[in-house]
Amino acid sequence: MKKLEDYVRTIPDFPEPGIMFRDVTSILQNGDGFKLAIDTLIERLDGLDFDIVAGAESRGFILGAPVAYALGKPFVLVRKKGKLPCETVSMSYELEYGSAEIEMHKDSIMPGQKVVLIDDLIATGGTVEAAAKLVEMLGGEVVKILFLMELQGLNGRTKLSKYDVDSIIKYEGK
Repeated sequence: MKKLEDYVRTIPDFPEPGIMFRDVTSILQNGDGFKLAIDTLIERLDGLDFDIVAGAESRGFILGAPVAYALGKPFVLVRKKGKLPCETVSMSYELEYGSAEIEMHKDSIMPGQKVVLIDDLIATGGTVEAAAKLVEMLGGEVVKILFLMELQGLNGRTKLSKYDVDSIIKYEGK
């Protein structure tokens, strides 16, 4: 039986020399790999009390939506600034080269709701940290943050130390 790691394609020296790029698309484009990814994410939520699954654009949508569907939970979008049509709350965060901003609809989470955040990869943790702050700004509680892969060498967990963070595949480097 294949492990999830077996479906990950590694591309050396992308986007620059010395980087080992871990490609999530190789999981998604394989039916067995994609099913294993979703089933494993769902297993990691077993026994957890939560109301909503939220995912960050765009691979968090691809992974979070089928998890929410399978568990009969609503799915909330965390999008890049300017992409949501209704009233939003927004949060800026720092990137390696500059900054970015994400948004959620103001009515997507109600006070007291328990939220699971799902994304494909934790690197520096900035995007998901901003998403967690948006959930809290709306009165929600982040009860778990779940990733398919983690690049431990970038120390993203440091930014998320106050949350229950879990990742399925852990890579030591960057």
